[in-house]
Amino acid sequence: MLKYVLPLTLLASPALATGLEIDVAGEANGTIVIDLFEDVAPQHVERITTLAEEGAYDGVVFHRVIPGFMAQTGDVEFGRAGGDTGRAGMGGSDLPDLPAEFSDTPFTRGVVGMARSADPNSANSQFFIMFADAPHLDGQYTVVGQVTEGLDVLDSIKMGEAAANGAISGEPDVMSDVRVTE
Repeated sequence: MLKYVLPLTLLASPALATGLEIDVAGEANGTIVIDLFEDVAPQHVERITTLAEEGAYDGVVFHRVIPGFMAQTGDVEFGRAGGDTGRAGMGGSDLPDLPAEFSDTPFTRGVVGMARSADPNSANSQFFIMFADAPHLDGQYTVVGQVTEGLDVLDSIKMGEAAANGAISGEPDVMSDVRVTE
């Protein structure tokens, strides 16, 4: 009787650990490293990595930063540094919106979530990083990752006005370079 033995790589190939490295420039200067949760939100992680690999996030500002809450970025349509960012936060990519991938992963400090409109199935390119725990977001927004390095950089991002829903006065900080890591 013949026995076939498959190479171990075919039997159990480990999932690639996908992440992001975000170089931040402005009041904050440094790198934020994020572990992306492909198993929790595969469609959203695929979108973020696609946009990052295309260079779409390079030069995009943090347009909404609420002290003690979160820093939002990723508007690849209206959020380019050096341009008119007055509409930043209203745009997305030219790709279709994504269906929600809600999970039981809580919104704690350093968690990365996808921004969306009132429609739960409207996430596109924008994301936010938590400064602090926000249990009221649990199960309401898609969690895509967790900061593993660079919380000090996150904490240094130029803050917006809480009374103005986090809008930034003057020059906002920017994601100067966003890289996908494996």
